[in-house]
Parts: sequence; C-alpha cells; structure tokens
Amino acid sequence: MRYRELGRTGWRVSEVSFGAWAIGGSWGDVDDAQSMEALHAAVDAGVNFIDTADVYGMGRSEKLVARLRRERKDEIRVATKAGRRLSPHTADGYNGANLTAFVEESLRNLEMETLDLVQLHCPPAEVYYRPEVFGALDGLVAAGKIRHYGVSVQKVEEALKAIEYPNVQTVQIIFNCFRHRPSGLLFEQALRRRVGILARVPLASGMLTGKLRAGSEFPAGDHRNFNRNGEKFDVGETFSGVEYGEALEAVEELRAAVPDGMTMTQFALRWILMFDGVACAIPGGKRAAQVRENCAASGLPPLGEAAMAAVRRIYDERLRTAVHHRW
Repeated sequence: MRYRELGRTGWRVSEVSFGAWAIGGSWGDVDDAQSMEALHAAVDAGVNFIDTADVYGMGRSEKLVARLRRERKDEIRVATKAGRRLSPHTADGYNGANLTAFVEESLRNLEMETLDLVQLHCPPAEVYYRPEVFGALDGLVAAGKIRHYGVSVQKVEEALKAIEYPNVQTVQIIFNCFRHRPSGLLFEQALRRRVGILARVPLASGMLTGKLRAGSEFPAGDHRNFNRNGEKFDVGETFSGVEYGEALEAVEELRAAVPDGMTMTQFALRWILMFDGVACAIPGGKRAAQVRENCAASGLPPLGEAAMAAVRRIYDERLRTAVHHRW
C-alpha cells in the first residue's frame, strides 16, 4: 500500500482506503460478521483511513467502525458525514444546533472523544454560500469535538465554492472513468490550496468491476434498484449517472485497455491514482475478497499512455455529452 498527504491535515492516508456505505445499507443484504471481515482485511492490507456517515444504516456503519477500532491497535483515521439526517433536507437545517447534535451522535456511535474529520454530506448548494455554516464547524473544532472538516459534494461548482473557506481541509467528489470533470479546474485549485480530494464512487456502483450484465438483478433495498432515475437521491450516485445499458457498453470498450495481470476493478482504481490531485480513492466492499482486490491496485504499475488515452476517448465519445455538464 502506498500513502499520500491528505491536504493540510498532516496525515498520510492509504491511497486506496475504505468506503463504509455498503456495510451500513442501501446495497442489499448486509451481514455484520462479513462486514467486520472486510474491515479487518482492509487494515491488514494497509488501509488507515475509513470513510463513513451517520446515515449509513442510521449509525450501523459507524458502530461497525467503532468495533474495528476496539479490535485493532493500528492507527486508523475515520471520516464521517453530517446533514443527511435532516428531514426535510434544507439549507436552513445546516445550523449550529443541528450540526452539533449530529456530531455528538457520531461521537457516541464511533466511541471517540474527538472526530477526526467531519464532512457536510452533499448539502443543498445554498449552504456553500452561508459563511455561518462554516463558522459553526470552526466552533466545533474550537470545542474539541472535531479535528478537521470538509465537504462531500455533488458538483464541481460546489467544491470550488467550498474550498474558498480557509479551514475546509477535504473535498469528497465522484471521480472515476465515467466522471472526468473534477480532474480539471477543481484538482488544480485543490492542489494549490492543499485541499485533499477523496474520490468516491470510484467503481461507479460496481459497474467498473466489469462483473455486471444486462440481466443482473439487485435486491429491493439496493440503490442500484431503487435509485436508477434519482428517485431517492441524486441520480449521479447510482452508476455515476450513466444509463445502465450505455454503461455496460462503455465497460466492454474499456476492457480492451486493461493490462495483463490487472483486473477491471484494479484498472479503474489505478486510473484514479494516476492523478496527483487525488489523496485517496474510497471503494466500498462487503466481502474481504473484494477489499483485498481493491487494495492490491495500489501496488500495481502506473498505467501507460495508451491505456489513459483509451479511457479519455471512450469518455469523450460515449459519456461526456450526458454527464460532463451535470456534475
């Protein structure tokens, strides 16, 4: 496992880390014993950074991460998120009282005295234009409840606005072979300001593993079933906003660019790691074998120019028109 600086936090984090959405819920059936095996496999492979959220199973994911921290002596940095518990999910809900309550609940779930990193969880765009929200987060830092804070965003424009606030340390955004736009101005500005970029949904909801087929079926509780058209949350979270059939065709083209000795999954993750603007990718995994395959991508050779050019071409020809302007 290789490690990279996470913005100005002073932390060096595993460039392939662990996204803990799937072990909380919304990805079909989840078995806690199996999830713990996956978490331990991640740490065994060198992962020292885990990303979770209070709404992943309404505390379930955070509590599993707390259990991992009890069972391991390794130093593990934990990022969580706050805001999506709001109902309705409005900009006005992002106030000092609510953020404090969310943070205190995460402190209990994670069994921590101070949260390492708290991220606003894809709030309405208006939130980024309210300095008082970031002032409230500064207050939580001053109170010793959190060490650092950042944002998880849907759109590049939201990220660019967020990093104008001097104490935003990280930006989490969808970045993968289907979603190239962050690698332009956002990465340039993040590097200049020393803001850490967390590449989420790196495998496009499993599409970039190359294991899905036209006839693949998903359980009722899996967002790949119930959110294909954005019924529950932003459609960009599911298959990166690419129509299922079109995504399958793009994957078939990408498959030809995968070097020998590398799986499709590892190719997709290694592509992300070719960008200096990325601090880490945060693929999920409900099974230990998935996690080991993900983590092995860090130790693989860099992709050659031909492979990088193939990804650019497929994006430009097949996907750019549908996704580039939207996020």
